[in-house]
Amino acid sequence: MGLLTPVSDAPTVAPMSELAPYVDVWWHSVGDLLELLESLDDADWDTPTDLPGWDVRAVAAHTAHLERVLATGEEEHAEVPEAPHITGLMGMYTEIGVINRRTTPPAQIIEEIRTHTAARHEQLLADPPTDPDAVPERVFGGVPWTWRTLLRNRPLDVFLHEQDIRRAVGRPGNLDSPGAVHTADYLAESFGFVLAKKVGAPTGTTAVLEIEGHAPYAFGVGDDGRGRRLDVVPEQPTVRVSTDRESFLVLAGGRREAEPTRVVLTGDTALGEQLVASMATTP
Repeated sequence: MGLLTPVSDAPTVAPMSELAPYVDVWWHSVGDLLELLESLDDADWDTPTDLPGWDVRAVAAHTAHLERVLATGEEEHAEVPEAPHITGLMGMYTEIGVINRRTTPPAQIIEEIRTHTAARHEQLLADPPTDPDAVPERVFGGVPWTWRTLLRNRPLDVFLHEQDIRRAVGRPGNLDSPGAVHTADYLAESFGFVLAKKVGAPTGTTAVLEIEGHAPYAFGVGDDGRGRRLDVVPEQPTVRVSTDRESFLVLAGGRREAEPTRVVLTGDTALGEQLVASMATTP
């Protein structure tokens, strides 16, 4: 949970303005999250989410933590206890913001998100990064990300957490937003990794991922055992996985299983079932 980094972050050849759209979609996603948080009742903040050990308050607190670090460069500290849902150093890091805000009033958490994201947005507009492969001066937790990875990750993280809250409080929606499209496209890039490495499909295997509202994604396993994007979508791939955007997001985001009727497999259905079961590519 928390630092949600798709496995695939393959660089692309793009103009220097490549990064600006990521800032725009992040800013839009922040607005969507704030609007949702402001509509919640006090009781909603204690509602468990799909993320183990985290309720709505924890999700919002985590977002406030990361955006504060990015805006100010000031790291937070807390004594992180042992817990089943806290695994690894990054899990301990993302728990810091949750611990430090466990008794913080909801309105204060909302204002913290609003204040720090506004400051960060102003920073990015005043001094926009131009080299996608350069390393930012400031990244939370010291993770070795490029500007491309950082700015692609932020709208993904914000949008997925907005959806975590929506599912928890029973307010589905916003699945046609810029954040939704960005996140689905970003996560779909890892489908080749799932095919070749997580499932271990043999050389020559082809797979097509069809997400409603997106162009098909086609991958094939090469002689080196790696899954690569295909320029041409095969008419009869080894397997085809077809689903709607929400179902793909909960699967690839590692949130929960999708409703069986919303995922259609054709071709090698046994392989398709393996792909669906291994779809999650975020820690």
